[in-house]
Amino acid sequence: MNTELMERTATAWHQLTEWLREHAPTSYASILPPATEAEIEEAEGLLRQYCGFGLPPELVALWGLAGGVRQLDIEEYDEEGEVATGGFLPHGVLLTPAQSIRPRMEGFDAHGKDYWEGAEWAAPVGNYSEATDIGLYLSADGLGKWRSYEGLFMEDPLFPSIAAYLESVVRTLREGPADLMGPAVPGIVYGCLVWEDPRYPTLDETLPDWRPVHPVD
Repeated sequence: MNTELMERTATAWHQLTEWLREHAPTSYASILPPATEAEIEEAEGLLRQYCGFGLPPELVALWGLAGGVRQLDIEEYDEEGEVATGGFLPHGVLLTPAQSIRPRMEGFDAHGKDYWEGAEWAAPVGNYSEATDIGLYLSADGLGKWRSYEGLFMEDPLFPSIAAYLESVVRTLREGPADLMGPAVPGIVYGCLVWEDPRYPTLDETLPDWRPVHPVD
């Protein structure tokens, strides 16, 4: 990973977390400290053992800034548990090193067949921390969507790097338009940044309290 890309990633992450600190303090509080070398080495060791390749350096660099997210208790406001306090990215939550390798390794069946056909990637982002079945993969080709329900699928990369992805997130939050990154738009509920498609919202009981960051047509 080149120095310029590392600097861009660090700058964009700092800008994102500063925005969260001011506008979505509960999301900000959900961010874990940087991952330890032991956590990263353990995940990479398993990935090399079972898949034959290591972690993307760019993802390791991101974990040097934050090792994932945790779910905070906001049951006082969210009795149904609809709001992921760490789901401040448009595609879900930042996964820990251990969580990031699980989707790739689960592509093997009991006989060792790899249904991902040797694709070299780990998942920086997933819809849930413990049972991810959709999210973003990071490979040498870039950052793209993957899913494992109704078959295993990887779409073409959407962004060339994590840095480019985070820069786009920051630009959407700061400047808009709301739909710069697609139909899911950023909004605040109970101090959390949550991305919702106003046409097909996933929030139910908490939706009336959700407020978009920018006007939505």
